[in-house]
Amino acid sequence: MLPAMPAEHCPRCAEPTVCGALCGHCQHRPPGFDALHAPYLFGYPLSHLIHAYKYGKRLQLAGALCGLFTDYARCQAPRYDLVIPVPLANERLAERGFNQSSELAKAFADTINSRFSDNLCWRKSNTLPQASLGRAERLRNVRHAFGVKCRCDGLSIAIVDDVATSGATLSALSKMIKKQGAERVDAWVLARAFSPKT
Repeated sequence: MLPAMPAEHCPRCAEPTVCGALCGHCQHRPPGFDALHAPYLFGYPLSHLIHAYKYGKRLQLAGALCGLFTDYARCQAPRYDLVIPVPLANERLAERGFNQSSELAKAFADTINSRFSDNLCWRKSNTLPQASLGRAERLRNVRHAFGVKCRCDGLSIAIVDDVATSGATLSALSKMIKKQGAERVDAWVLARAFSPKT
């Protein structure tokens, strides 16, 4: 049984809240994205499957993970003008051999009949792994990490990643895309994890 996202959660960042109210963090420091969507919590056994795929090079898991994601998207997602993955730094891409977010984003775009692009944005530097940092450090780590190659005037864009914890990476990328004129930027992830509010 996979750990499903609670029905009552913040409409902006997807953190579980009473009666689905906007959480305190989003009230005081709203993220760059307009909404974060996730079908599952980052817990066993899904967490083990994602780690095996992402770090253990168990590429045969790609189909199953994309299937879980697209089953949710088929029921929940509107159509976007553009679907993009969170880009990896060149060093990280060479080390891993693939971008897991790109595989999810392609499947997502196909499912909702939207355009996919993996070259709109790039990662300027190989930042520290977010998993090793606290919330405040995560925000600082990715503040200037991304670049956007062209204007996005009036577009509705979906950013896709495998896991969101603090949302810092998704927020930083969303802000850069909105600076280029995007009207709406939503974040879509397979699983939502949670970090301490520090």
